[in-house]
Parts: sequence; structure tokens; C-alpha cells
Amino acid sequence: MSVFWSVWISAITLGVIVGCTWLLFAVRNGQPHQETTEETLGHAFDGIEEYDNPLPKWWFQMFLGTVIFSLIYLVMYPGLGTFPGLLGWTQVGQWETEMAHADENYAPVFAKYATLSISDLQQTENAAGLKMGQRMFASNCALCHGSSASGAHGFPDLTDTDWLYGGNVATIKQTISDGRTGGMPPWGAVLGESGVRDMTHYVLSLSGNDADIDAVNRARPQFQALCTACHGQDGTGLQALGAPNLTDDVWLYGGAFEQVAHTIRTGRNGIMPAHKALLSEAKIHLITAYVYSLSR
Repeated sequence: MSVFWSVWISAITLGVIVGCTWLLFAVRNGQPHQETTEETLGHAFDGIEEYDNPLPKWWFQMFLGTVIFSLIYLVMYPGLGTFPGLLGWTQVGQWETEMAHADENYAPVFAKYATLSISDLQQTENAAGLKMGQRMFASNCALCHGSSASGAHGFPDLTDTDWLYGGNVATIKQTISDGRTGGMPPWGAVLGESGVRDMTHYVLSLSGNDADIDAVNRARPQFQALCTACHGQDGTGLQALGAPNLTDDVWLYGGAFEQVAHTIRTGRNGIMPAHKALLSEAKIHLITAYVYSLSR
């Protein structure tokens, strides 16, 4: 934060506190000192008149208490621009303290499950470990893959047997730990709009969908020239590159004609973030066990 914005925030914060305090005393000094009065302010509505009585003492004292509390708080904790507060408290520090406390308390539990293989964690007697993996999945992965792990537009369904990079234990763990970056290059400029639509017919035909046979024949040579390096000559994909199988009628971005055409025309870019800097090895192990169990 720059010096200007630090001073700006501090001035507004203190100005509001001082202004409210001044207003409180100004109104109080302008009122009669006796407890009650028969004098009115001239306001009347539906037979109800407003008397010029002072604020109740308890209300006035409570207001002063909030002013004093706010000033003490701003001295002890950050709230005035870049001033850190006398206690040196920060959100990051609080989070790190809580995480360290949790790691200390649950380290033995994670250590116990970390020694078990993924197949052992699938057994009934280790259901508690798999449940822990499910809760961590909900906290770290459900935003993209959904609470039921069934995916969404552009996010893979983890409950089926279709895997972009492979569904074995080692591959799943590597995906969670290191992340993935997938890219489908745009072919609109190369194929032209008519070529894009012909290629769409060809791609849909690979999975048995209705397609124009003439368009399929026109696109076949172009598919062999442009697409087989990733998807293979038969369109079954290449897991080493994360290139999807085009013959199984499973679509990451939708299998409707215009959706497939859009993918071919403009390309796609998918990113699975790495979690090894966010989660311990033991936690990744449990999430791997849970994800592995979803399709089995």
C-alpha cells in the first residue's frame, strides 16, 4: 500500500470516529440538563409529539465505550493504513498458527494412513481414512469438479472411467501434486469456416454420432495431417499428452455440434493447478485414494 492510500484510509477512519464523538457531545450540550422536560421540538405526527429530552445516560456512556474500544483496537491491531498495530497481528500469521496447531494435532492420524497403500485404503476397515480424503477433496477440489466429483463444463468427471492422463494410482497422484496444463490449438485460421464444420462432422462420426458423410470424407485427410499427432490415427487419444479419446462420446466441453466446432475453431486451454505446495504428501495420498475410489 502506498503512503498516500495509507494516510487516506487513516484520515477517514479517525475522522469518522472524531466526527461521531463531536456530534454526540454537541447534541448533548444543546439539550437541557434536567432529566426530563415538557418542551417539545415542534415535531408532531398522528398526535405524537417529540420532547426535547437528553439522551439516556446508559446510552451516552455505551457510545463513549465504543469510541474508547475502537481507539484501543486501532492501536493494538492493524486498521490504520500500513500501521501494523502494537501486537503485530496479521491474518497470515493467524492462519499459519492455526495450521501449525492442526498439523501438530492430526500429524499422527495422517502418518498412520500415509503408510497404507491406496488399495488398503479402499478396504472397509479404513473407511475413516477415505472419509478424510473426501472432506479434503470437498475443501480443495469441489469448486471445479463439483461436490460429487461429477465435473462440469471444462472440468473432468472423476466418477467415470474416462481419463485424460490415465487413471492409475501413480498418475492420479502426479496430477494432484504437480497439476496439468492442457492445450488444444485453434484451427480456424488453417481450416477456414467450411473446413471447421467438415472437421466437426468427422470428429462426431468417430463416436458414432450422426454426421454428413460427404463432410466426413472431405475432412478425413485433414484430420490425418493435423490431428493424429495428438489424437492418434484412429482418434483414441494419447494420455501422455492429455489428448482426449474422440471415439467414446465423452466430452469435456460438450458434444453438441456447435460446441465441438467451437473447440476446433478457437482451441481450448485447461489448467489443473498443482497442490504439492498447498497440501502435505500425506493429504495428497488420501485425496488420491478418494479420487481413485470414485470410478470403482
